[in-house]
Amino acid sequence: MGALKWPRASDTLPTMILHLDMDAFFASVEQLDNPELRGKPVVISGQSARSVVATASYEARKYGIHSAMPLFQALKLCPDVLVVRGRRHRYKEISCAVFSILEEYTPLVEPVSIDEAYLDVTGCERLFGPPLKIAKTIKEKVFQETGLTCSVGCAPIKFLAKVASDIHKPNGLTHISIEEMDDFLVGLPVKKVPGAGKRTTQALSSMGIHTLGDLRRFPKELLIKKLGLSGQRLVALAWGKDPSTVSPHAERAKSVSTETTLEKDTTDPQFVKAVLLAQSDEVARELRRKGFYARRVTLKLTFSDFTRITRQTTLPHTTDVAGRIFEETALLFDRNYKGQRIRLIGVGCAEIETQKSEVPCQLDLFGAVKKRETHDEEWEKVEKSMDDILKKFGKEAIFRARLKKKE
Repeated sequence: MGALKWPRASDTLPTMILHLDMDAFFASVEQLDNPELRGKPVVISGQSARSVVATASYEARKYGIHSAMPLFQALKLCPDVLVVRGRRHRYKEISCAVFSILEEYTPLVEPVSIDEAYLDVTGCERLFGPPLKIAKTIKEKVFQETGLTCSVGCAPIKFLAKVASDIHKPNGLTHISIEEMDDFLVGLPVKKVPGAGKRTTQALSSMGIHTLGDLRRFPKELLIKKLGLSGQRLVALAWGKDPSTVSPHAERAKSVSTETTLEKDTTDPQFVKAVLLAQSDEVARELRRKGFYARRVTLKLTFSDFTRITRQTTLPHTTDVAGRIFEETALLFDRNYKGQRIRLIGVGCAEIETQKSEVPCQLDLFGAVKKRETHDEEWEKVEKSMDDILKKFGKEAIFRARLKKKE
């Protein structure tokens, strides 16, 4: 389209945010590429009965199948469901095409995932028309260029745009104007608010609060006392105050993570720690590849009864080192594991930054700054050398002795 001079929105100009969500993205791509899958129940998953559904087509969702459901449960609900192995490279290819379209209409595009994004189109009317027209045009262009449908929500504040995009799925378009926003908020169920989890909604339900309108009538101080920061956030959202803005992806990634569904459930802590070490290597390598550093480390465990725990810790300084990530996840595991049978293990890093924070320094007796080489710095040298070897000679060229399989 060529270079454009984007209009600057004045401080008084009402914000307008779009939220775009591709419809059943992975499954829709497979149905697009393979006509034999069209109109049939399809799930994207591994082939093992212990695998988990990544995405279900809308035909499969009619049977109650949804993402994150164990595959064996999906097969019970619909024995005829077609199980397709995912093709990450293909999904990424189409995702790049979609995001290229979005960036033609505003430079303020914030990817949430491979198939979801926020756009701030405030002040773009002079170029492309009002927000609703922009949303329609984007939907049409995405379909023309990819053959896939998407759902778009349009609202004055960010969280409402996400709520709106889900109302008329699939292939939906919902616009909430400033004039309509207050009435919409009053009737919005709390469970529809992004970030309001099961525990929060249950706690509010026990207080007789089911909608944001109910929440408005409840004393703010009691809500904050009961729910803490999440209560404070909900009060603000109930009155249409959402301070979050659309932040372009280049500023910060949200997280880097990996998880493994085990071939057999385990109660062996040493085996779990070996998996954690391998996952820490994978996550750290991805951080270094992207030039990122993380401050928060997360451990995820799913047990044989499908209950799960997620535990996290915040580091005093950022890291991209597997040794540090493993140390923290292993500590979280030791503190929280009670002997349950484990079926899935995950490691993640969040609070991503693009610059490394300074390691705390120590003063010596005479006041001079004395910076010692920390374990992180030692690990970092070793791991960067490993990166170079792996890049040059392949993934089998070097490995940790602890991860070597016994003959």
